[in-house]
Amino acid sequence: MAFWDKWRKDTKPSEETELRSAVNEDEGLEEVPAAGSVEAAAAAEAEPQEVAEESVEPEAPQQPAPPVEEKKTSLWQKLKKLYMGDVFGSAISEADEAFFEDLEEMLILADVGMETAGEAVKELRQRMIEDKISGQEPVKACLREILAEKLQVGDSGLDLSTTPSVILVIGVNGVGKTTSIGKLASRLRKEGKRVLLCAGDTFRAAAADQLEIWANRAKCELVRQKEGADPGAVLFDAIQAAKARGVDVVICDTAGRLHNKANLMAELQKLRRIIDRELPEAALETLLVLDATTGQNGLIQAKQFQETAGCTGIILTKLDGTAKGGIVIAIARELGVPVKFVGLGEGIDDMQPFDAKEYVGALI
Repeated sequence: MAFWDKWRKDTKPSEETELRSAVNEDEGLEEVPAAGSVEAAAAAEAEPQEVAEESVEPEAPQQPAPPVEEKKTSLWQKLKKLYMGDVFGSAISEADEAFFEDLEEMLILADVGMETAGEAVKELRQRMIEDKISGQEPVKACLREILAEKLQVGDSGLDLSTTPSVILVIGVNGVGKTTSIGKLASRLRKEGKRVLLCAGDTFRAAAADQLEIWANRAKCELVRQKEGADPGAVLFDAIQAAKARGVDVVICDTAGRLHNKANLMAELQKLRRIIDRELPEAALETLLVLDATTGQNGLIQAKQFQETAGCTGIILTKLDGTAKGGIVIAIARELGVPVKFVGLGEGIDDMQPFDAKEYVGALI
């Protein structure tokens, strides 16, 4: 719009108003509002009504809230749900779920194994419902109790009820068999027993020399032959010496062997037959030495040695490091073989009887 047109539009109503006022004054008539004024007055009268109508007008319905995006379930959570089952269902919060996942992860990292860890956490959930347990510390205490129960599968002591009794020590290379024999011999001698060591490891160079060092430390007797001799012959000599000398316990060292070597595993069966033939009534303990750092492979070893030699107990070594040795829980659960001793160092007194409650307390 041009400035001139705008000026005419702004000034025209005022001129018409003044002219009408002058005519009305001359004729004695009441002032009639201009058309524009009439319209303005009508608008002014209508305005309160519109405000009133607006004031009573019902509120507009609120817009529905945007849908909340559902949290995606991870593959790990799906697998856990399929494996362990939905025990709590919708009653359990996300925070609790995270706590249970942390507990299960802790067990798996401690070499307990996924299956055993999942079973333990599932049982924990059930006990929490039944006993109304809440709080992280009470829950952890309950988990410790569950794991301790899984470890109590047999007598953790040694059966040395006959004279002589025989302890056969087996395991793979490098787990600490010879060292464990020396520690065990020292413990039994301090209990008042006469102990004889049998150097049945004739394959490893200087194995008999190493065992002789431990025999001297423990102040025990030793039967040995030259390197490369038949282990069965060495064991036979040791049994005959034990009978003649009135020995209480014969502890036989064996060559380290991989659990998948059939010929070496068969040799263990031969040693068992010699013991059964020469001492048919003797109490026999077959102790499997496991390295705490072995991990899940320890379960495979235990299964193979159990089938071949019939393990009656486990000595868990090298727990003085960072290893947790949780695999013994899986072994106890699957094979029913108890842990009898734990090695905590290189000293001759660094072997202790296994305490399940103390162990799980250090594990969790």
